[in-house]
Amino acid sequence: MLPQALAVGVGAGFIAVCFRLSLDGGEAYRQQFLAHVAGRHELGIVVLFGIALAAIAVAAGTVSLLAPETAGSGVPQLKADLAANRRLRWVRILFVKFFSTWLGNSAGLILGRGGPSVQMGAAIGQGLSQLGSGRSPRDSAILLAAGGGAGLAAAFNAPLSGLTFVLEELDRRCSTLEFFVAAVACLSADMVCRALLGQDATFQIPFTPAPALTQLSAFLPLGVCAGLFGALFNYLMLRGRSLADLRGWRRWLWWAMLAGLVTFTAFRSPLLLGGGQALIDQLLNRDGFALQIVLAYWSIRFGLTVASANSGAAGGIFMPVLALGALLGWAFSLLIGPLLDNPVDPRLFATVGMAAFFTGVVQAPLTAIVLIIELTGNYALILPLFVACFMALLIAGWLKTSPIYDALMKSAGGRR
Repeated sequence: MLPQALAVGVGAGFIAVCFRLSLDGGEAYRQQFLAHVAGRHELGIVVLFGIALAAIAVAAGTVSLLAPETAGSGVPQLKADLAANRRLRWVRILFVKFFSTWLGNSAGLILGRGGPSVQMGAAIGQGLSQLGSGRSPRDSAILLAAGGGAGLAAAFNAPLSGLTFVLEELDRRCSTLEFFVAAVACLSADMVCRALLGQDATFQIPFTPAPALTQLSAFLPLGVCAGLFGALFNYLMLRGRSLADLRGWRRWLWWAMLAGLVTFTAFRSPLLLGGGQALIDQLLNRDGFALQIVLAYWSIRFGLTVASANSGAAGGIFMPVLALGALLGWAFSLLIGPLLDNPVDPRLFATVGMAAFFTGVVQAPLTAIVLIIELTGNYALILPLFVACFMALLIAGWLKTSPIYDALMKSAGGRR
């Protein structure tokens, strides 16, 4: 399976790179458009609302008509397909997932690239498995899972995270064959990403030294907050699924409300729209924000993330969840910082908050820890990451909160 694993990784890596560049281009065009209409307040509001409503309708309508299995992140659908040994309609998934996420993100919806890259990578694995003769169902499933991990590896320039995600979320059998195929696919996908986009870490954050061992206890309450708010996020995500299933005038009313929220946010704080990498970069590379601003940003992003995920369009929650975690960690540092004997860089709390909140939502702590280390290139964060992430996992378990991808898969009843 070595040739197939290499091919899956190269294919998934190339698609993920094209997808990432397209999303970056769409966000850049949105910023230019907002700057152009900023001076024409009344007309700009009307124009932007019309564009946002049309984009949401087309993005969600394309999913509904052509490939309902591409709605949302795509990871729950992939988990259901792997569990049921189903074949993916891989050509449709590639086209619809790419187009719908790009259009919705460009219009201002808070949609990430992680989940779509996973599903499109799995689609590449499906296509290559169908080209091979005599491929067993088990081998096909292995290629699907490996393609998903390769997509994640290329989306964030993080090969170990892609491999960990396969073993922790997609294929938990963890035999030698699964590990080998996933490792080769993630490695080759990351090599494609590095060859085309460079070898820099996704987040260019100034190096923050590890906190003193006596300060590790400060990350325990951060993990508690991440677990509590992660449970709230999952609860609202599940309750909001009915919004994506609306039909007729009710569906258009929901889209109009969502377009109105996007328009309002675009004129008030355009930085809050889109996947969230620009927001994280500004938070961690500048002086950050005051506590009131952080809390307001977090509340708006929290609501818009849940709303965007239930719009019916394709789009992931990886990066949006990381952005919420960064804001949560920064706010926590402003609250607890004065209580510490020695000051701790707020960027450290924000970075650890990304992993902790991701753990509270997805409940995949190893993926979260490895992902943040690879995204920042800072291994010195390992101890606070462990403390906060496993505390978030304990809180999620205490609250009996199901991991978001498992919960979404079960709520869909395994439907395509």
